[in-house]
Amino acid sequence: MDHDVTTTPVTQVTATMDAFRTELTRRRVEAGLSKKALARRMSFDPSYVSHIESGRHRPTEDFARRADDVLGSGGRLWLLWREYDRSRQESVAGTAVPVAANADPHSDLVVEREEAAMRFDGRNYVMTIRRHLHNVGTKPVTLYWIKIASADDSQQPLTWDMIDLKANCNGEPMDWRVAADQPYAKQVWLQFRNGDYEFPLYPGDRAWIEYSYTVAEGTWGHWFQRAIRLPTRYLSVRLRFPTHLEPRVWGTETSMTADGAPLAATPRITHSPDGESEWFWEVPHPQLNARYRLHWQFQNGPGAGERAAGRAAERPEQSSRPERSDRLDHPGRASARRSALNRRRPAVLQ
Repeated sequence: MDHDVTTTPVTQVTATMDAFRTELTRRRVEAGLSKKALARRMSFDPSYVSHIESGRHRPTEDFARRADDVLGSGGRLWLLWREYDRSRQESVAGTAVPVAANADPHSDLVVEREEAAMRFDGRNYVMTIRRHLHNVGTKPVTLYWIKIASADDSQQPLTWDMIDLKANCNGEPMDWRVAADQPYAKQVWLQFRNGDYEFPLYPGDRAWIEYSYTVAEGTWGHWFQRAIRLPTRYLSVRLRFPTHLEPRVWGTETSMTADGAPLAATPRITHSPDGESEWFWEVPHPQLNARYRLHWQFQNGPGAGERAAGRAAERPEQSSRPERSDRLDHPGRASARRSALNRRRPAVLQ
């Protein structure tokens, strides 16, 4: 986008909107889609794309993100929308809007691939997360925020010694610093550096980051959730349990079109000679802001009898409990009828 040709906030709005509309049209035509066909794939009114391309309607962030996903523009449409939205705010305010006032630390990142793996050895849950990041913005990325949380009714709080967090970028160890330290929630900035050596993710570059940590069984719980907070092209989740515990595993999805519905993806289930059972899900192009929750129960383990006796009564109660606004990824406190094991909520990875 050529900023030199724009001289006022008003002309900047026009230029950035034109740039978005032009890119949308080009991507749609290259994909061989009519305006109505694209609108259907995006779950919009059939005439909506036509209104956007003609300039009769202003694009919204939701529209830009969905178009970016459906047309596979690698974050380009979303980036153009952000430029348009910024210029629109400047026009309304009559002055430039400071970038820091409304910038998301991750707003220029696209997750091209996320691979989440969790293994339970009977005592601890070991989580390993791999993300292939693409910087579609105009500035180097030097930090990546993550959060590990458990409910405040866990048997024991999270500790740094327990978690034993390790991270790397393309195999290069990453330093990290604490963003928030609470008994049941740890927030961390992963840094694209180690010691004096820095390796920012520059505009246009891609990199794999990987981090792992451990959470004790008494702190983790019996479900794990992935919340899609960045544009993501592919998500996979791999869960491994000791076979002798007789695990039962299932998934649910909450999104703009589904609320706690069964996960559409069918898991691949395998059993290894070393006594482990694995469930593997793949979700191509997960919806932004969707939440994918994987649940499990052990039929042969501590508390199994109590869970079996109370399962029918407990499930409706769990689904109807309101969620606390400050812990968006966790339901509220469990019923007193639940066993101590079933009350535990899982750590949640951001």
